[in-house]
Amino acid sequence: MTKAKKMLLTTFCLLMLTSIVLAGCGSKNKDQVESADKGAAEQPVELLWYTIGAPQKDLNKVMEKVSEYTKEKIGVTIKMKMFDFGDYNQKMGVIAATGEPYDIAFTSSWAFDYVTNAKKGLFYPMDELIEKYGQDMKKAIHPSFLAGAKIDGQTFAIPVNKELPAQKVFRFNKQYVDKYKLDINSVKTLQDLEPLLAKVKAGEKGLYPLSGDKNFKFGLYYDLVNENLPLGVSLNDAGDLKIVNILEQPETMRDFTTMHEYYQKGYLKQDVASAANGDEMKTGKWFVDMPDTQPFADNLWSQSFGYPVVSVPYTEAYVYNWSVLGSMHAISASSKYPEKAMQFLNLLNTDKYLRNLVNNGIEGEHYKRIDDQTVEYLPAKQERYDMPTFTLGNFFILDKLSTDPKDKWEKFAEFNNSAKNAPLLGFSFNPDSVKTEIAALQNVKEEFYPSLFTGSVDPKVYVPKAIEKFKAAGLDKVQAEMQTQLDAWKANKK
Repeated sequence: MTKAKKMLLTTFCLLMLTSIVLAGCGSKNKDQVESADKGAAEQPVELLWYTIGAPQKDLNKVMEKVSEYTKEKIGVTIKMKMFDFGDYNQKMGVIAATGEPYDIAFTSSWAFDYVTNAKKGLFYPMDELIEKYGQDMKKAIHPSFLAGAKIDGQTFAIPVNKELPAQKVFRFNKQYVDKYKLDINSVKTLQDLEPLLAKVKAGEKGLYPLSGDKNFKFGLYYDLVNENLPLGVSLNDAGDLKIVNILEQPETMRDFTTMHEYYQKGYLKQDVASAANGDEMKTGKWFVDMPDTQPFADNLWSQSFGYPVVSVPYTEAYVYNWSVLGSMHAISASSKYPEKAMQFLNLLNTDKYLRNLVNNGIEGEHYKRIDDQTVEYLPAKQERYDMPTFTLGNFFILDKLSTDPKDKWEKFAEFNNSAKNAPLLGFSFNPDSVKTEIAALQNVKEEFYPSLFTGSVDPKVYVPKAIEKFKAAGLDKVQAEMQTQLDAWKANKK
């Protein structure tokens, strides 16, 4: 073999060897990339959860504990951000408008409006996700909640499985009930409060006995089509389903007048029509307010406030559209991890440890355990982790408080099953043809409702002004469209 041939053969062998080595390296690099991709896929993802309520000092500490658990269970960590009740709508509106990413948000009929925002496409349609990742949750939640959450046949949020109906009560600060020996069982109506308010006002200088803020509303006698508009059907409707303007009804004018008298007598603070949530509940400087109740609510309120409260019924218990939609969790339509978000919601609503951790905080710091079903809150719970229970998930797997009866959740089930259905339950108004008018009407509502419902203005003067302005903004057109749709719904039910 010539020297030239030997050099050519050597070069060829070197090239072949290099190709084999490179091929081997390429195979190895590919395996490494695939392995790295697989590892990255298995890394936990962070879910951003926006919810309503006063921000709590220990929120991040508790969420770290939550994340330790959810990371092991479903491969996610949780970051929760809270906006106070008075700020939530505005803050979430900005987030929605700017397209800021998030994964889960509290929504309802009264905050970050569920129906409106679902129709805008802000929420991820959930039905396929529920079928794939939410079967346990689906079994745990009352069917009426899940049925009521559907909009045009689709689900866009998971309702909190809690009390189903809504019922207002007169809630009293017990220290003043006892101090002045007041008969709260004699109070059945707004007007019945007067002698009790007078006695507490006279005895407690500087105290405004009727607690309220700009969102205050007394109990209404109507099932409203839209909570932001004065249009509804009487709760005593015999089946005619006639929509009326509640501002034109004698019962409403009577109660506006009573509230104005109470305001004039100093039973409410002077700036009540513009005030946000005050600190009365923390200081105990209040006598009565009118929240919605649930079974054993007095126990829960007393534990949360750190002093005893008692209540008596104000309205009957009805299942409304808005009570079914009163507390919900939606997944953002722009979430990068909708499947993981659904897995988390499924776990939140079915896993006893997780649900109680989110609600109660850390054992030994925020509460102590009495037995496997019962806890007692420690001072740090109220001071640094006082969460609004109704916003956080399934009630029926929560630990009971030491003051709760053993049959607490059985009584909740009885409460849910015994309420009356409101006349409009199941009716969903489509506002598409009157969107412009509804936007204008909501502005009128914001202008008049706080001052009228808190009694800050004379209703004889301001109710006619409100009616005139509502009509100028298109109330009659909206009412006619609502009635047309309601008549068609009623006909289809027969």
